[in-house]
Amino acid sequence: MKIGVVGASGYAGGELLRLLAQHPKLEVSYISAGASAGEFITSVHPHLTHLAGEKFATTELSEIDKCELVFFALPHGESGKIVSQLSQAVKIVDLGADFRLSDSNQWVKYYGGDHAGKWIYGLPEIIDTAEIAASSRVANPGCYATAISLATAPALDFIETSDIVVVAASGTTGAGRSAKINLLGSEVMNSLTSYKFGGVHQHTPEIEECLTHIAGKEVKISFTPILAPMPRGILAT
Repeated sequence: MKIGVVGASGYAGGELLRLLAQHPKLEVSYISAGASAGEFITSVHPHLTHLAGEKFATTELSEIDKCELVFFALPHGESGKIVSQLSQAVKIVDLGADFRLSDSNQWVKYYGGDHAGKWIYGLPEIIDTAEIAASSRVANPGCYATAISLATAPALDFIETSDIVVVAASGTTGAGRSAKINLLGSEVMNSLTSYKFGGVHQHTPEIEECLTHIAGKEVKISFTPILAPMPRGILAT
């Protein structure tokens, strides 16, 4: 199966390329990026030695349409602008948030801009795998949402669900590759920093929607995310 990865210069795109390289039935034939288009892939992802000599392509609709399956690893709000212009024959998995939420009001509140719609939620431990496999459009769950939903799901029948308190620490790659002062080593090392607490983190409605689906009743959380001095991983309690 011919695969495309759009937005491959970020951390998510790089990790996806690493995983795809190990799959015996998938052939990555199109790798595009925005600002990094024209650069060697290994200049951004030096560990992807199997792609040595290859460059990031520009993002072209005509090239995406040639793929059988495309992964979008774009900033939130960008996938929806492209998907509407593509052939329905192309299967798409969106790693961004564009198609995760059912409620358009929640999208506007947490992300802003127009709501692109809702796709099947690609969390196979929770959502029927046959339903995911049969869909040509899949929304990949967010990082915090995956960790917290899977950790909380077994307890939903035994706890009060009107205000579940969640504290979760994430590595710095969760914040993306863009240079930010708060992500400098001197700022992050030996420090745990809470951020976007008080119900404003964008994964809050996604987690609540997923847990509500599992529980069969409304679930609300009090979520405190923490930036931890590690490159990857999430610890949720």
